[in-house]
Amino acid sequence: MTFTQRHLLGIEHLHPTEITTLLDLAEDYVRLNRSAAKHSDALAGLTQINMFFENSTRTQASFELAGMRLGADVMNMGMASSSVKKGETLIDTALTLNAMQPDLLVVRHPSSGAADLLAQKVKCAVLNAGDGKHEHPTQALLDALTIRRAKGRLHRLSIAICGDIAHSRVARSNMLLLGKMENRVRLIGPPTLLPSGISEFGVEVFHDMHEGLKDVDVVMMLRLQKERMDGGFIPSEREYYHRYGLDAEKLAQAKEDAIVMHPGPMNRGVEIDGDIADDINRSVIQEQVEMGVAVRMAAMDLLARNLKAHRSAQPASVLV
Repeated sequence: MTFTQRHLLGIEHLHPTEITTLLDLAEDYVRLNRSAAKHSDALAGLTQINMFFENSTRTQASFELAGMRLGADVMNMGMASSSVKKGETLIDTALTLNAMQPDLLVVRHPSSGAADLLAQKVKCAVLNAGDGKHEHPTQALLDALTIRRAKGRLHRLSIAICGDIAHSRVARSNMLLLGKMENRVRLIGPPTLLPSGISEFGVEVFHDMHEGLKDVDVVMMLRLQKERMDGGFIPSEREYYHRYGLDAEKLAQAKEDAIVMHPGPMNRGVEIDGDIADDINRSVIQEQVEMGVAVRMAAMDLLARNLKAHRSAQPASVLV
């Protein structure tokens, strides 16, 4: 299998063949997770540390479960009460982690570039679980796996990403991945929620849901990230839902077999109608959660293989 990365910091540096390799392995883990045993020894004897400087029930639980099912020793560091809150720098934290000899480090941080900084300072594989407004690579990969399973392919599809694009690392990672896999990507949202320089991503931009959803294969909704907003980006939630919330009338513009996605957590009645979110014929939101565990298992498995190969190639004096 082709996967040469030592860390998973973003989609930007992944080659399309590496994306395919990871998704193909994730398919094996989907089957494993649906079996009675649900366990592998791919990470047996390895230590995984989860450091979440931001709360995320879904992502943290998914990474924790993925590591346990692969046989790793998994430790969750409570960053809310950690030394970082007492003034310790991220680099000092990295030095402390090095002394613990971890093999896999999963990091979620409110500052863009934090995962990359840690990757430069630690001796283990680093997985970015979301850094500021930069990237969220495993979310894009699990979305890709969900799309591929639902549509039978991951190329030449028309995919609409709708809502708060400006504050969304999920949107950025998805734009990068879907573009690499030769899909037509549309962004739909009010001008206040679209980032500057968006044309550099090679996407189409719409400010009207009816026009933007016309004949798309996939509708990916995003939540309003109020915690990242410091001004009046929308008139009101009620007005936002009227213009940009996904309901049956707007969804009718998409293809009849279009699927509906959402990374969660959802604001029902703000960016998506509850009936649409729960429609088993259109919504694949629960499948996204399931695919998240399999994709994170695949990512950690591949990084662990590369880590072992790198360590075995090093002189003994370097490893001490």
